[in-house]
Amino acid sequence: MIDLKRISNLDRAELQPYRTLRRAVEHVKQGIFVAEGEKVVRRLLESGLAVVSLLLTEEWFKQLEGLVGTLREGHIEVFIGEKRLLEIIVGFQLHQGIMAVGKIPEPQSLERIVQQKPTSLFLVAVDGIANSENLGVIVRNCAAFGVDALVVGETSSSPYLRRAVRMSMGAIFRLPIVHVQNLAMTLRELDQKHGIRTLAAHPHAHGLSVDAADYSGRICIVFGSEGSGISQSVLEACQQYIAIPMTKGVDSVNVASACAILLFEASRLRRTGNDGN
Repeated sequence: MIDLKRISNLDRAELQPYRTLRRAVEHVKQGIFVAEGEKVVRRLLESGLAVVSLLLTEEWFKQLEGLVGTLREGHIEVFIGEKRLLEIIVGFQLHQGIMAVGKIPEPQSLERIVQQKPTSLFLVAVDGIANSENLGVIVRNCAAFGVDALVVGETSSSPYLRRAVRMSMGAIFRLPIVHVQNLAMTLRELDQKHGIRTLAAHPHAHGLSVDAADYSGRICIVFGSEGSGISQSVLEACQQYIAIPMTKGVDSVNVASACAILLFEASRLRRTGNDGN
């Protein structure tokens, strides 16, 4: 049911998530996330995920009214206000005048995802990635290059933090996310129980060049933090190291950039049937 309200202030209790945009970690603990901008909000409305509320201008509501009207599950509150009102949200300049609060979907089971693709599973795992913007771009890269699910280790941020959702451009709404409590143990189980090869994107260790690695079959590519890379325990759980060749004097690129390069190459080789050798 759609509950439409026109507002002149932001004092309502239901608007609390919009007034506390800098507390994204608290939002995740509450099981919600904030989407901002027309493209991301539109993709949320189209995704089938539960939508709690919308906060937008009259102009944006007129554009999205038909799409909002198709939402039938749950109680959805739509708050309409003037753009200058929306722009007074503390600590945040709202450029487009459109935001939404959605519910974080129920956790995905890695076991179930593994069983769904017995021969060609393509996973990505992240270790120690705390920067939510980098994580959001990694989510977008995964969706762009055919990754089946993202495995988020215990030392990484949630991909449902506001900045991560924004940087994913809504790709987070279509990519299965699996949170694990011990990434190193999970990677070993993927290998020993399911025959899934684990490849560490690691520029500081001897390994294969990105264009020479075997990406066929069931694989999981692991990315680490920009500062310290993949932790030693997770590295030891991986079967192979792969690195991007770079100009002398440059030893690494931003993790989101490295992710795009590696996933493009892996996707290309998997699609052509070339294992890189």
